[in-house]
Amino acid sequence: MSGQNPRVSRGEPLQQQVARNIRNEIAAGVLRHGQPLPSTRDLAQQWGVSVFTINEAMKLLAAENVVVSKPRAGRIVNAPDQAARTEVRTDSPHVLLVGGYAGSGKTELGRVLARETGWPMLDKDSLTRPVVEAALEVLGLSPHDRESEGYLSRIRPREYEALINTMTENVQCGNSAIVTAPFVKEFRDEAWLDRLEASCEDMGAKVSLVWVHCDPDTMHTYIRHRGAARDSFKLDNWASYIASIDIDFRPPAPHFTVNNSASGAPLQTQARELVASIVNEG
Repeated sequence: MSGQNPRVSRGEPLQQQVARNIRNEIAAGVLRHGQPLPSTRDLAQQWGVSVFTINEAMKLLAAENVVVSKPRAGRIVNAPDQAARTEVRTDSPHVLLVGGYAGSGKTELGRVLARETGWPMLDKDSLTRPVVEAALEVLGLSPHDRESEGYLSRIRPREYEALINTMTENVQCGNSAIVTAPFVKEFRDEAWLDRLEASCEDMGAKVSLVWVHCDPDTMHTYIRHRGAARDSFKLDNWASYIASIDIDFRPPAPHFTVNNSASGAPLQTQARELVASIVNEG
């Protein structure tokens, strides 16, 4: 638990939070090279901040040359290296389990890692969400429910079973894989981690855990921006939600930590360092 402090104060300037998330979207390929950005007013509405905050965020991105201004075209994404394709080969398949709280940036990190390595990315929500929503409706629950006992006891275990089965099929084919999910419960369970590592070892694969740390302010900015219905409960009860999680949690097993707070190094930089560490270990 994080204690009684709800931790909703603005520890980092909003413009840094917005700039970091836009930078991550560019690194992950969500925003493409040459793509015009929405107008300042539209961006302010999307991110729920002032026009001033957007202008300050754009100054930060312009100083890094990842956003440029062109006459009659406005602000343009400048990421010419997006077209480059790389493939990282290791002596044996390698599985990266990327976990973190909602809004921490684990999916963005997964996308960046996939672009850096050429490995398939297996995201829990992308793989299971349509079936999960249908199953919740069959149970008479909201398709956006992620909090009830019905979801936690009957649906969530099957989500992770499907995710790990998909990972297993890739490894059996000799592929490495990047697997993204919260993994909050799983990363606390040393027995679960031991079983997974043993299963991968039997297939000749190695496993690395990656925990994405993010400060509450940046998490809130991102969750509010993405506007997913499944996040409504967290946003409506933000102070109590933050008080219910351990922001400083780290897996008990050996792992890599990626700091996706506004004050951290760019996500792409940390992803490249992570890949280099894995290759060197291999």
